[in-house]
Amino acid sequence: MATTSASGTVTLPRETIAHLESAAVAEGKTVDELARDYIEAQLRRSRLSQTAKAAYKPKTHLREKMIVPTEAALLFIDVQNYNCHPSGVEAAHFGKGPDMQYWWNRVKEVSPTWTGLRDTCRAAGIEVMYTVIQSLTADGRDQSLDYKISGFHVPPGSFDAQVLDCIAPGPDDIVLPKTSSSVFTSTNVDYILRSLEVKYLVLAGCVTDQCVESAVREACDKHYYVTLVTDACATFTQERHDNSLRAIKGFCRQRTLSQLKQELESAT
Repeated sequence: MATTSASGTVTLPRETIAHLESAAVAEGKTVDELARDYIEAQLRRSRLSQTAKAAYKPKTHLREKMIVPTEAALLFIDVQNYNCHPSGVEAAHFGKGPDMQYWWNRVKEVSPTWTGLRDTCRAAGIEVMYTVIQSLTADGRDQSLDYKISGFHVPPGSFDAQVLDCIAPGPDDIVLPKTSSSVFTSTNVDYILRSLEVKYLVLAGCVTDQCVESAVREACDKHYYVTLVTDACATFTQERHDNSLRAIKGFCRQRTLSQLKQELESAT
């Protein structure tokens, strides 16, 4: 089929003609009219692609926006008995030998910071939330493939599923069970945050270079202003912690608890 438009005569492929014939019936137009509209639209696209230019214009100052407490939430990631308590399953499995000494020292060091972060955010009126490794089923059949391969399983309501006492949730706090590394993959946290009208997300927990880092990246892609509290995160070596902070620096603000506390005090 050859169609004449303002730009000349164009021959359309059979597949396009068949589509236009179906559309003509639905829209009450002739095939020729739709063909002319189609050709003109394609030509406009072509002209635009020829004039548009690639650009690199960073606006990294927007990443540094100060938190608005009434539009913010704090999310603790995997700060629970399973991996952070001496009586948890991971402690029983891995023990407290030299290879794990850094981890247990780090958890002990960070625990008061976790408490301070929770209290600081509560005082500023920021929603405090938690996510924990926990299956929805007793046998863990609902877990992600990665969790099944990794061997993680925390039954609902078990000791290992509980948040550490140092930041124990209040009676009306939100605790989300997750079965994947990223909280955004296996929970409805994004829906909840939007329902709460949250724009600023503060993250902390463990481990820095796995579940925490995954949350930072996804939260950034989902249009949240992300603040990572660096001294409220833990992983298995200082090198892993530092490497992770460097890798995700372009996705979030990074603040210590002291810096965040000072910022929130000035905002209220």
